[in-house]
Amino acid sequence: MTTTLLLGGARSGKSGLAEQMAHASGQPVTVLVTATATDDEMAARIAHHRQQRPSHWQTVEAREVLAEGIEQHCVAGQTVIVDCLTLWLSHALFTADAQWAEAPAPVLPAAWQAARSRLLDAVTQASGTLLLISNEVGLGVVPLGAGTRAFVDEAGRLHQALARVCDNVVWVAAGLPLAMKGQVPACG
Repeated sequence: MTTTLLLGGARSGKSGLAEQMAHASGQPVTVLVTATATDDEMAARIAHHRQQRPSHWQTVEAREVLAEGIEQHCVAGQTVIVDCLTLWLSHALFTADAQWAEAPAPVLPAAWQAARSRLLDAVTQASGTLLLISNEVGLGVVPLGAGTRAFVDEAGRLHQALARVCDNVVWVAAGLPLAMKGQVPACG
Protein backbone atom coordinates (compact mmCIF):
# COMPACT_ATOMS: atom_id res chain seq x y z
CA MET A 1 0.00 0.00 0.00
CA THR A 2 1.20 3.47 -0.88
CA THR A 3 -0.68 6.72 -0.43
CA THR A 4 0.39 9.86 -2.26
CA LEU A 5 -1.08 13.35 -1.92
CA LEU A 6 -0.47 15.52 -5.01
CA LEU A 7 -0.87 19.23 -4.35
CA GLY A 8 -0.56 22.22 -6.67
CA GLY A 9 -2.44 24.98 -8.38
CA ALA A 10 -4.99 24.74 -11.15
CA ARG A 11 -3.49 23.31 -14.35
CA SER A 12 -0.20 22.58 -12.59
CA GLY A 13 -0.04 19.03 -13.98
CA LYS A 14 -1.33 17.13 -10.93
CA SER A 15 -3.83 14.97 -12.81
CA GLY A 16 -1.39 14.15 -15.60
CA LEU A 17 1.27 13.17 -13.09
CA ALA A 18 -1.20 10.99 -11.16
CA GLU A 19 -2.17 9.30 -14.43
CA GLN A 20 1.50 8.61 -15.23
CA MET A 21 2.00 7.14 -11.75
CA ALA A 22 -1.11 4.98 -12.11
CA HIS A 23 0.05 3.72 -15.49
CA ALA A 24 3.53 2.96 -14.10
CA SER A 25 1.98 0.93 -11.26
CA GLY A 26 1.03 -1.75 -13.78
CA GLN A 27 -2.15 -2.37 -11.78
CA PRO A 28 -5.81 -2.01 -12.74
CA VAL A 29 -6.86 1.63 -12.22
CA THR A 30 -10.04 3.17 -10.89
CA VAL A 31 -10.54 6.94 -11.00
CA LEU A 32 -12.87 8.31 -8.33
CA VAL A 33 -14.12 11.62 -9.70
CA THR A 34 -15.79 14.32 -7.63
CA ALA A 35 -16.81 16.87 -10.28
CA THR A 36 -20.24 17.28 -11.77
CA ALA A 37 -21.06 19.13 -14.97
CA THR A 38 -22.94 22.10 -13.55
CA ASP A 39 -22.31 24.20 -16.68
CA ASP A 40 -20.82 23.91 -20.16
CA GLU A 41 -17.33 24.93 -19.06
CA MET A 42 -17.20 22.26 -16.34
CA ALA A 43 -18.61 19.69 -18.75
CA ALA A 44 -15.73 20.51 -21.13
CA ARG A 45 -13.19 20.10 -18.31
CA ILE A 46 -14.65 16.72 -17.37
CA ALA A 47 -14.63 15.60 -21.01
CA HIS A 48 -10.98 16.68 -21.37
CA HIS A 49 -9.97 14.64 -18.31
CA ARG A 50 -11.89 11.58 -19.57
CA GLN A 51 -10.17 11.81 -22.97
CA GLN A 52 -6.74 11.87 -21.28
CA ARG A 53 -7.34 8.60 -19.42
CA PRO A 54 -7.06 5.14 -20.99
CA SER A 55 -10.48 3.75 -21.88
CA HIS A 56 -9.90 0.55 -19.89
CA TRP A 57 -9.61 2.48 -16.62
CA GLN A 58 -12.76 2.40 -14.54
CA THR A 59 -14.31 5.77 -13.67
CA VAL A 60 -16.61 6.07 -10.66
CA GLU A 61 -18.52 9.21 -9.73
CA ALA A 62 -17.82 9.49 -6.01
CA ARG A 63 -18.72 13.04 -5.09
CA GLU A 64 -21.10 11.96 -2.34
CA VAL A 65 -19.48 8.61 -1.48
CA LEU A 66 -15.74 9.27 -1.65
CA ALA A 67 -14.72 7.40 1.50
CA GLU A 68 -16.84 4.44 0.46
CA GLY A 69 -15.29 4.51 -3.01
CA ILE A 70 -11.79 4.39 -1.54
CA GLU A 71 -12.78 1.53 0.75
CA GLN A 72 -14.33 -0.43 -2.10
CA HIS A 73 -11.75 0.14 -4.84
CA CYS A 74 -8.40 0.79 -3.12
CA VAL A 75 -7.54 -2.80 -2.34
CA ALA A 76 -4.31 -4.76 -2.75
CA GLY A 77 -3.25 -4.95 -6.39
CA GLN A 78 -5.35 -1.92 -7.42
CA THR A 79 -4.50 1.73 -8.04
CA VAL A 80 -7.04 4.44 -7.27
CA ILE A 81 -6.86 8.09 -8.32
CA VAL A 82 -9.08 10.59 -6.48
CA ASP A 83 -9.64 13.65 -8.67
CA CYS A 84 -10.09 15.96 -6.83
CA LEU A 85 -10.38 16.65 -3.12
CA THR A 86 -11.07 20.38 -3.37
CA LEU A 87 -14.15 19.77 -5.53
CA TRP A 88 -15.26 17.16 -3.01
CA LEU A 89 -14.69 19.65 -0.18
CA SER A 90 -16.64 22.33 -2.02
CA HIS A 91 -19.55 19.95 -2.45
CA ALA A 92 -19.37 18.80 1.19
CA LEU A 93 -19.42 22.36 2.50
CA PHE A 94 -21.70 24.22 0.13
CA THR A 95 -24.28 22.10 -1.66
CA ALA A 96 -26.52 20.78 1.11
CA ASP A 97 -27.14 23.94 3.10
CA ALA A 98 -24.72 26.77 2.49
CA GLN A 99 -26.50 29.32 4.70
CA TRP A 100 -23.86 28.71 7.38
CA ALA A 101 -21.33 30.43 5.10
CA GLU A 102 -23.29 33.71 5.21
CA ALA A 103 -23.32 33.95 9.00
CA PRO A 104 -21.12 36.62 10.64
CA ALA A 105 -19.29 33.83 12.50
CA PRO A 106 -19.72 30.72 10.35
CA VAL A 107 -20.02 27.35 12.03
CA LEU A 108 -19.11 24.48 9.76
CA PRO A 109 -21.81 21.87 9.15
CA ALA A 110 -21.57 18.85 11.44
CA ALA A 111 -21.86 16.64 8.37
CA TRP A 112 -18.55 18.06 7.14
CA GLN A 113 -16.67 16.91 10.24
CA ALA A 114 -18.12 13.42 9.85
CA ALA A 115 -17.25 13.28 6.13
CA ARG A 116 -13.69 14.49 6.84
CA SER A 117 -13.18 11.84 9.54
CA ARG A 118 -14.59 9.13 7.30
CA LEU A 119 -12.26 10.16 4.46
CA LEU A 120 -9.19 10.14 6.73
CA ASP A 121 -10.15 6.69 8.03
CA ALA A 122 -10.58 5.37 4.48
CA VAL A 123 -7.18 6.76 3.44
CA THR A 124 -5.37 5.24 6.42
CA GLN A 125 -7.03 1.85 5.83
CA ALA A 126 -6.49 1.72 2.06
CA SER A 127 -4.54 -1.37 1.06
CA GLY A 128 -3.89 -0.48 -2.60
CA THR A 129 -2.04 2.36 -4.29
CA LEU A 130 -3.91 5.61 -3.61
CA LEU A 131 -3.22 8.87 -5.46
CA LEU A 132 -5.07 11.87 -4.01
CA ILE A 133 -5.21 15.06 -6.09
CA SER A 134 -6.02 18.42 -4.50
CA ASN A 135 -5.67 22.11 -5.32
CA GLU A 136 -3.64 24.21 -2.95
CA VAL A 137 -5.88 27.25 -2.62
CA GLY A 138 -4.26 29.01 0.32
CA LEU A 139 -1.32 30.66 -1.42
CA GLY A 140 -2.99 33.86 -2.58
CA VAL A 141 -4.82 36.80 -1.16
CA VAL A 142 -7.08 36.18 1.84
CA PRO A 143 -10.52 35.89 0.21
CA LEU A 144 -13.47 38.15 0.94
CA GLY A 145 -16.37 36.55 2.75
CA ALA A 146 -16.36 34.37 5.82
CA GLY A 147 -17.63 31.32 3.91
CA THR A 148 -14.85 31.52 1.34
CA ARG A 149 -12.25 31.96 4.06
CA ALA A 150 -13.70 28.92 5.84
CA PHE A 151 -13.32 26.91 2.63
CA VAL A 152 -9.66 27.91 2.29
CA ASP A 153 -9.08 27.14 5.97
CA GLU A 154 -10.73 23.71 5.70
CA ALA A 155 -8.79 22.86 2.55
CA GLY A 156 -5.57 23.70 4.39
CA ARG A 157 -6.59 21.66 7.43
CA LEU A 158 -7.58 18.71 5.22
CA HIS A 159 -4.24 18.86 3.39
CA GLN A 160 -2.34 18.92 6.69
CA ALA A 161 -4.28 15.94 8.03
CA LEU A 162 -3.75 13.98 4.82
CA ALA A 163 -0.06 14.90 4.71
CA ARG A 164 0.34 13.36 8.16
CA VAL A 165 -1.14 10.01 7.07
CA CYS A 166 0.11 9.76 3.46
CA ASP A 167 3.41 8.08 2.62
CA ASN A 168 4.27 10.70 0.00
CA VAL A 169 3.30 14.32 -0.48
CA VAL A 170 4.21 15.77 -3.87
CA TRP A 171 4.03 19.42 -4.88
CA VAL A 172 3.37 19.92 -8.60
CA ALA A 173 4.09 23.17 -10.46
CA ALA A 174 4.51 23.59 -14.23
CA GLY A 175 4.17 19.83 -14.57
CA LEU A 176 7.22 19.24 -12.40
CA PRO A 177 6.96 17.18 -9.19
CA LEU A 178 8.78 18.01 -5.98
CA ALA A 179 8.70 15.55 -3.07
CA MET A 180 7.68 17.31 0.12
CA LYS A 181 7.43 14.05 2.11
CA GLY A 182 8.64 10.62 1.06
CA GLN A 183 9.39 10.40 -2.63
CA VAL A 184 7.87 11.02 -6.02
CA PRO A 185 6.45 7.61 -7.02
CA ALA A 186 7.59 6.13 -10.34
CA CYS A 187 6.05 7.86 -13.32
CA GLY A 188 7.03 5.42 -16.05
